[in-house]
Amino acid sequence: MQSINRFLYGPTPEEKVRAWQGKLRAESRQLDREMRQLDVATAKARATVKQLALKGDVRSARILAREVVRSNKQKDRLSVSKARLGSIGTQLIQQLAMLKVTGSLQKSTEVMRLSNSLIKLPQISQAMREMSMEMTKAGIMEDMLEDTLEMDEDEEIAEEADAEVDKVLFELTNGKLGQAGTVGIDLASLQNTLEDEEAEKTMEQYRQQLDGLLSG
Repeated sequence: MQSINRFLYGPTPEEKVRAWQGKLRAESRQLDREMRQLDVATAKARATVKQLALKGDVRSARILAREVVRSNKQKDRLSVSKARLGSIGTQLIQQLAMLKVTGSLQKSTEVMRLSNSLIKLPQISQAMREMSMEMTKAGIMEDMLEDTLEMDEDEEIAEEADAEVDKVLFELTNGKLGQAGTVGIDLASLQNTLEDEEAEKTMEQYRQQLDGLLSG
């Protein structure tokens, strides 16, 4: 009888919730993988920034340091998104508890709010859209809001990059670079004479790796 009902009416509310919980765990694992990849690529890039800075190649060090800044921001975004996935999971546990009392799933503005924010993350956007449509049909959510807020990362970096890059350079070089107003002055003569093609190739390699992860 249960199999017949499932064929006629589809999964039960409890089965739907269990399936969503499984999808949330899968997306959370994906974000973990993304963050680990970012950690590896960023660590290599930071080491190269330090090498370039110590050689006096201020220009190249600052270019690659910007990628480190972008990477750190991306990891923060992924970490917050993983926490939001966990919050949706907690809300679904509460839905299961209410299901035993009311016999049906309840609307949740919190689930809708969290889902709207996660749809903006490219790594899990498609999965969250599909899950949100399922939750809307199940009565947990209303129609999804239009995701009009886009991630203006380039604009954000343009506004904050100089201070952040100086900070990164200061930390990576034990204060030799990154001091406001002095970068490019103390080592100007070294920068003008430096012709390290290998360093340029290495810098470009790590920039491409980070760009690939950040645009994923």
